[in-house]
Amino acid sequence: MTYRFRASRVFWRSFAKLPERQQLLAREKFRIFKSDPFDPRLRAHKIHSLSAYYKRTIYAVEIEGDLRAAFYLEGDTVLTVDIGTHAIYRV
Repeated sequence: MTYRFRASRVFWRSFAKLPERQQLLAREKFRIFKSDPFDPRLRAHKIHSLSAYYKRTIYAVEIEGDLRAAFYLEGDTVLTVDIGTHAIYRV
């Protein structure tokens, strides 16, 4: 399937606050993400607390250690909503 990608303002604000090393690593992972957001190397998984809160299925991909990027699907569009530690899962 071919996806279109959009990122929220919250995502870009959070991304800008990351250390340069993590930004570079995130960019590398997003190359994989843009070819397939569910590529096994990204370890995509559902975030039940956010899914219940937003009443839609929210997923996260692993960038490194505790760094995650949260997103959801809307048809053929992937919308990234935030990037950061597990703290982004709290509502």
